[in-house]
Amino acid sequence: MHSPAVDPNRVLEEARQAGVRFVILRFTDILGAPKGVTIPLEDLPEAIETGKWFDGSAIEGFARVAESDLYLKPDLSTFTILPWTRGQGTTAHVICWVVNRRGERFAGDPRAVLARVMERAARMGYAYVVSPELEFYLFRAEGEQFAPAPHDEIGYFDLATDLAYQVRCEMVETLRALGIPAGPGHHEISPGQHEIDFQPADALRMADYIVTARLVIKHIAQAHGLHATFMPKPLEGRAGSGMHTHQSLLRLEGGENAFADPEDDYGLSALAKSFLAGQIAHARGMCAVLCPLVNSYKRLLGGFEAPLYVSWARINRSALIRIPAIKPGRYQSTRIELRSLDPACNPYLAFAAMLAAGLDGIERRLPLPPPVEEELFPMETAELEARGIQRLPATLGEALEALEADEVIQEALGPLAAERFLEAKRLEWDAYCRHVSAWEIERYFHLY
Repeated sequence: MHSPAVDPNRVLEEARQAGVRFVILRFTDILGAPKGVTIPLEDLPEAIETGKWFDGSAIEGFARVAESDLYLKPDLSTFTILPWTRGQGTTAHVICWVVNRRGERFAGDPRAVLARVMERAARMGYAYVVSPELEFYLFRAEGEQFAPAPHDEIGYFDLATDLAYQVRCEMVETLRALGIPAGPGHHEISPGQHEIDFQPADALRMADYIVTARLVIKHIAQAHGLHATFMPKPLEGRAGSGMHTHQSLLRLEGGENAFADPEDDYGLSALAKSFLAGQIAHARGMCAVLCPLVNSYKRLLGGFEAPLYVSWARINRSALIRIPAIKPGRYQSTRIELRSLDPACNPYLAFAAMLAAGLDGIERRLPLPPPVEEELFPMETAELEARGIQRLPATLGEALEALEADEVIQEALGPLAAERFLEAKRLEWDAYCRHVSAWEIERYFHLY
């Protein structure tokens, strides 16, 4: 199932020698929330052989009651001991495939969705490699009455020896101990905001890493009396948190970077330009998957280098897609950076949508619009329309409409996952639309 072959006996023997007592079987629901069940190590052989049963109808976006019997099949290539549990009920975790009674991949499993699109890329001769920049805030957690108070008052790339610096280093160290290629890390623009970068990896493995990293970061923050949040816009007037993701296609034969062309002004091959054109064409259609919360669209309003319009560039950091400059002689690192994602997304679905959009551009040889290096925010609407520059969706409701109209992105998700994702997100949007906020009461109650 799209995983390296691993000898179960070797895994079990190494686990016994390390004193592992429990194993968490992990997966995510359709929205990317981590799920799992903890079993004794003695029960792992049975889970490997036949899968661990669970009720799929109880999981967000999974099976209905009539088809609720689902099973967790461990992907042993992800088996890792959680370092903070050593010596006290030593626990490992393993990420699982979700399968049905016949042992077939469950179509609603986000991991299976991404695997299917990556297999399509493999048939075309390519491996999809990504490198995200994960941003988050650390707040002071003071008793039960939590108030979003940043833990510091410093800014971008500032150095400090405070608690958060030590905590961030511990986060990177722990992620590396789990085999996750994390680092470097640094302070971001706003007080309390941080970023941890990830070295390039196969997109399926990277999605596993992101799901695990979010758990680790929250765990370590909590252990130090802090609260970590991946909410895209937790504070008004402050920078939002994104998950800018660098992407490239490598040729399966030879391993060369298929995006690189040293003779091109932007260093991009014809294939890279078609891939980029596909993501431009489907930018609005995949936005609900990449930016899945009501709150996501309070980040995508321009300012703080957050993208507002569908454009690409090299210098313009407010562009949706940026082409990082490559040092001479290092063309293998050629990549394109998509800047709309936020850290609340389900990375399996997000990477699947991004890859499908790019592959559509390659298959249809879509023409790439010219780059836009000047700032778009001050431009008049008429000028934007004359240049064919679209705006990203302004709300989750608008993004869901764009997804419903985009057959390529829906096909990438598959009928079941697309239906359940849209269903869950419509409920969220409808609930938000019905909610009367404190802002409305303050602004209108006495005025009208």
